[in-house]
Amino acid sequence: MLRITLLLAALTLAGCVVGPDYQRPAAIKSQPVPAAFTINGVVWKTAAPGANYPRGSWWIVFDDPALNRLEDLTAAENQTLAGSVAALAQARAMVTEARSQFFPQISTTPSYVRQRTSKNAEASGVAVGAAYNYNLFTVPVNVGWEVDLWGRVRHLTEGARERMTAAGDDLESLKLLLQAELAEDYFTLRAQDAEIQLLIDTAQAYRRSLDLTLNRRKGGVATDLDVSQADTQLRTTEAQIPALRLQRAQMLHAIAALCGQSATGFEVSEQPAGGLPAMQSPGVVPSEWLERRPDIAAAERRMAAANADIGVAQSAFYPSLTFNGLAGFQSVDAGTWISWPSRVWALGPSVNLPLFTGGYNRAQLTAARAAYDQAVANYRQTALTAFQDVEDQLAAQELLAAQLQGENAALASARQTLEIANNRYKAGLVTYLEVATAQSAALDLQRTVVQLEGGRRVAAVGLIKALGGGWE
Repeated sequence: MLRITLLLAALTLAGCVVGPDYQRPAAIKSQPVPAAFTINGVVWKTAAPGANYPRGSWWIVFDDPALNRLEDLTAAENQTLAGSVAALAQARAMVTEARSQFFPQISTTPSYVRQRTSKNAEASGVAVGAAYNYNLFTVPVNVGWEVDLWGRVRHLTEGARERMTAAGDDLESLKLLLQAELAEDYFTLRAQDAEIQLLIDTAQAYRRSLDLTLNRRKGGVATDLDVSQADTQLRTTEAQIPALRLQRAQMLHAIAALCGQSATGFEVSEQPAGGLPAMQSPGVVPSEWLERRPDIAAAERRMAAANADIGVAQSAFYPSLTFNGLAGFQSVDAGTWISWPSRVWALGPSVNLPLFTGGYNRAQLTAARAAYDQAVANYRQTALTAFQDVEDQLAAQELLAAQLQGENAALASARQTLEIANNRYKAGLVTYLEVATAQSAALDLQRTVVQLEGGRRVAAVGLIKALGGGWE
């Protein structure tokens, strides 16, 4: 028996493993992966997934203490993130659970039984028609060990380990998503602050224009129509402020939820976003950056886990060998319970050979292969989405900058037009309608510039998210 055990252990260590070896499929099925992202002469290379690359506190490049505080609060208090941390702990425990099957399973079930025999049943040494009562004290130690001949346990452990890695990548992906979402919401909030302040300042300027027009009306220079137009311009601008404050309140509540805080009483002081430089894409891009995307790494690890599941399903077609053993003490007398003559033991192997399962094993194998195909498709779609995200954000960096430059030039012209219109109105050459028209055009362009400045910061965060982290 010892020689048989050693032989089977040697076979186990030799690795009679069934199932396919894992090889990473191509990221794009019908064509080679693009060698590089290129825009404005900047080369963006790609390589293999690697979510373990450090991302760091990428938001500090914006040099905004309020944003830093909110990011730290999100990392500590966000409940979705806490749930992902728990999921990772669960996946880690599943690895330990799968690996435990490599070792013998030992248990004990001490028992005491008070028993009476039947008068109508033959017992050892007792004639039919006789009966007696007796005690039975038992302390058994049960041992069971499945020899991993075909790699079932190894594949189970491999699959659990890959899923644990994928859970870690999911955690990193969620961290990056929440960090980026918070930064985007924060810069949107700051753009709203700047727009609100712009409307407040503009309303004050319009009120001064209204006062001027009223004085000119008293002097007989301006008409009632001029006064009405100036008043309309002021009231229309003032009416837009509450709508913007509502948008800001809703954005503030979204930030509170990301930070794991109640929206009630949560506040971020108003602070216009002006003067904060938008992040520019660097001129040199290492190939590792796109590798850091944790969603790609997680999808790739799930492919490996699905491949291991095929091995588990294939091992079910082969016989399984289990060693079962029992040792302990048994006695009808408590005084002789734990004594050498009361010892009992049993040892022997058992083989489970599947002869007919009604197609169950075949169905399990088919399902495992289909799950692997699904994981491959998900991986490829994730990779395609990553290419799309990077291209979108690179285009946004270039085109938003060009749009902002054009809008700033238009705003300069609009301000000049407004100055001319004011001078002509004061000189009595035109009605207030010309001033109101110039004021509306200038205000619209100012609001567009403010929104674009906020949009550029949001796009910078989007580029960081697309690349899987910042470049500091």
